[in-house]
Amino acid sequence: MQLSLSRRNFLLASASTAALALARPGWAAEDKKTLHKALIGTPTKQVLEAWKAVGFEGIEATNWQASPQEAEAARKLAESLGMRIHSVLFGWAEMNAGPAGMEKNLSQIRTALRAAQAFGADALLLVPCRIGGMKIPRPRDFDIRFDETTGHLRQVVAGDNTPYQEYMEAHNQAVDASREGVKRLIPDAEKSGVIIALENVWNNLWVKPDLFAHFVASFNSRWVQAYFDIGNHVKYAPPEQWIRTLGKLIVKCHVKDFRLSAVGEGDFCEIREGSVNWPAVRKALDEIGYSGWLTIEDANLPLAELSKRLDRIIAGE
Repeated sequence: MQLSLSRRNFLLASASTAALALARPGWAAEDKKTLHKALIGTPTKQVLEAWKAVGFEGIEATNWQASPQEAEAARKLAESLGMRIHSVLFGWAEMNAGPAGMEKNLSQIRTALRAAQAFGADALLLVPCRIGGMKIPRPRDFDIRFDETTGHLRQVVAGDNTPYQEYMEAHNQAVDASREGVKRLIPDAEKSGVIIALENVWNNLWVKPDLFAHFVASFNSRWVQAYFDIGNHVKYAPPEQWIRTLGKLIVKCHVKDFRLSAVGEGDFCEIREGSVNWPAVRKALDEIGYSGWLTIEDANLPLAELSKRLDRIIAGE
């Protein structure tokens, strides 16, 4: 499977790079050489000016419901300040919520894609769905085997998987529903020139790197890539392992930290205060040739301190 995924990832990455170069020529050329610093928020004049003053270059917009006219105005504002709205955060969807839920989600995501296009963004962050409410293995107990054709789970722990049958069935149903929904959105993504960037965020799905890489690569489309959150996956596998496995599928990165507990659980914390090995992460990003945006999420430190800490991460410290 690794060889097949590597070849597919290379082709997808090449196509994605070409598509971005055509859609955003100025930034695409620069992204090949450097990493850009961003935060998440609403692109107002006050916000953008404050962020630029401490060294940030862009924003991931949260107002995905903005009309094309509102988004266009925000794009022009950002550009006038030398900033960029590089992506839009749609966030949680419920593609496994039945036909009515699916149609509602698709309509909303299409609205978000049109807004992202008008914002000048090249990606829309999407979490397809989540599952829960049943017996699920502890993070350190996962030992996953899956069908390389369907992406369906065959086992989640070594030994007896009977206690986790409900989880496996829910996972497989969510995989099928998510694949159907995202496939239906690919024409909209292509029309808008905005990549659907799939993120995996404590939704009890695709909890291991090879499983998530298989899902993203299964679309075989330049318009479906991965939005990797460095802090979200620490309790399942080291972030550098996720980065190397996802490879060229990664189109954007969120920057968060996570402090592991003695039993392998833990909680989020301020960046550079947790268990993430930032030099190893930076090295892995270099190894896969990642360039583009590092966007800080869920931080409570002063803006200047956040900028300083992100500078140290970019420097490999």
